[in-house]
Amino acid sequence: MLSVIRVHLPSDIPIVGCELTPYVLLRRPDKTVTTDDVPETAPIDGQFLRYKWYRIQNDKKVAVCSVHPSEQATLQCLGCVKAKLPVSKSYHCSPKCFSDAWQHHRVLHDRAASAVNENGNEEEEVFGRFNSSGSGVLNTSLSGSVSSTSLTNGSTPLYPAAVTQRSGGETWFEVGRSKTYTPTADDIGHVLKFECAVVDVETKVPVGPPNAILTSRVIPAPSPSPRRLVPVNGVDVMGNIDSDGRISSSGTFTVLSYNILSDVYATSESYSYCPSWALSWPYRRQNLLREIVGYRADIVCLQEVQSDHFDEFFAPELDKHGYQALYKRKTNEVYSGNTQTIDGCATFFRRDRFSHVKKYEVEFNKAAQSLTDAMIPTNQKKSALNRLVKDNVALIVVLEAKFSNQGVDNPGKRQLLCVANTHVNVHQDLKDVKLWQVHTLLKGLEKIAASADIPMLVCGDFNSVPGSAPHTLLAMGKVDPSHIDLQVDPLNILRPLSKLIHQLPLVSAYSSFARLGVGLGLEQQRRRMDPTTNEPLFTNCTRDFIGTLDYIFYTADSLTVESLLELLDEESLRKDTALPSPEWSSDHIALLAEFRCKPRIRR
Repeated sequence: MLSVIRVHLPSDIPIVGCELTPYVLLRRPDKTVTTDDVPETAPIDGQFLRYKWYRIQNDKKVAVCSVHPSEQATLQCLGCVKAKLPVSKSYHCSPKCFSDAWQHHRVLHDRAASAVNENGNEEEEVFGRFNSSGSGVLNTSLSGSVSSTSLTNGSTPLYPAAVTQRSGGETWFEVGRSKTYTPTADDIGHVLKFECAVVDVETKVPVGPPNAILTSRVIPAPSPSPRRLVPVNGVDVMGNIDSDGRISSSGTFTVLSYNILSDVYATSESYSYCPSWALSWPYRRQNLLREIVGYRADIVCLQEVQSDHFDEFFAPELDKHGYQALYKRKTNEVYSGNTQTIDGCATFFRRDRFSHVKKYEVEFNKAAQSLTDAMIPTNQKKSALNRLVKDNVALIVVLEAKFSNQGVDNPGKRQLLCVANTHVNVHQDLKDVKLWQVHTLLKGLEKIAASADIPMLVCGDFNSVPGSAPHTLLAMGKVDPSHIDLQVDPLNILRPLSKLIHQLPLVSAYSSFARLGVGLGLEQQRRRMDPTTNEPLFTNCTRDFIGTLDYIFYTADSLTVESLLELLDEESLRKDTALPSPEWSSDHIALLAEFRCKPRIRR
């Protein structure tokens, strides 16, 4: 007979909007073991598996800590209640939790007070991304019987008639009948029960007792406040995304660049400060997708996209939102793991805004082979390749715009756009390799520019801080021979130094914050910029490192920057120690720029 050996949930903490997929291990009648499903339409020896999900509701309502949503609240901030803040932000699991959160917590009160003073009413939307809450007044009388309208989640069950049991103050509501289940807002604060039973196909009666597993309490998905678009053309109001989520001007387009942190690198060893549930891929993928889709960018350049995640998740999910997908996986001469988990660069574009013209793939390993064949003596080739072969790649895509290009001198002419997406080698001691990879990419782009007069964007994680040789080459077109990075060149691949130049008029998009315009929005962003480099203070923020590694470069003779996605401030991220966090699911932040094509002047 068919029997269930084990039922297991990969994550103990269920989160609203994140699908739960139990692991069910079966023994077939022939004694073989499998994890395959056995539906009623394809029974084995007259038996199939039946699944049910229940929400367990207790007569005592449970409040959830606003800072540690997997913990039950034991105290409430009365200042939040008085200020009419969302009640969910007022709960804390311990006095220490409240004390630790106070620095960020009190900002909610200050904003609420200023909103009342200025406008005479509360503006709930100004309460930012603090999922802690705050006032100096505590209500410590919470006993688990807190009565609040926000805590009556699940009072209207999906299957009102499916109350299967009521005992000891608990009621079980059936909420699902498939193997997977996605928690809803009604489930917040409640325990879920998954039940798997072997059922006779004729009688529909279970064969033996069902296997069941309980989750911990469902927690809400953290929701950071949306990052705004800030115009850089001197307008002193914040940029707004229109009703369908698109920039209003038809002659502009937006480009997003984002290292999403590959799952194979998102380990508890590397990011011990991030809760395990927030590091899990089922949670992170939904949170990343929600963030990426929310930006509604016309072109999306992602780095560290695993091959299996591209095929199984990002390509199909973003297809639903109107994006066509292109992908270049890293090569695997160095990587020794599962080839399906190798990451790479993925570029998506909106089908209603662009069409695909051409795709170029850059494999730096192949360039390394060519370089060593041409320059390195035979007896040194092996050690040279060991240094140069790092599996990094770049994906270059040529697109044709489908929208009208205001400001273009010949509106009847095809408007092409070249977008490069890359992830440069990470090792900090291989400064020569980083610079060589960037130089190789730029030489390839120069060839494209020579064959077609085309605006260019160079996006990605360059693993190079502002002022480093790779950044200097990109931004200045050359590297000073006395640059300290050039001291590292054991293979002499950077010689002669006079070759470290390119002719593309590249400018970093985010330098516009430092160079242009006036207004409150720009002043706030300037404080998040490094005045010595005109780059953001950081795009990568972990416990051990903070700095800028990611850039969007554009050809300034053919494109202008209209607006930029606002930067994040370090203080707001440090409340969760660093990135990734429950709110932001990568150790990098997304960069987004809105561009307009200029009238063409032949290079």
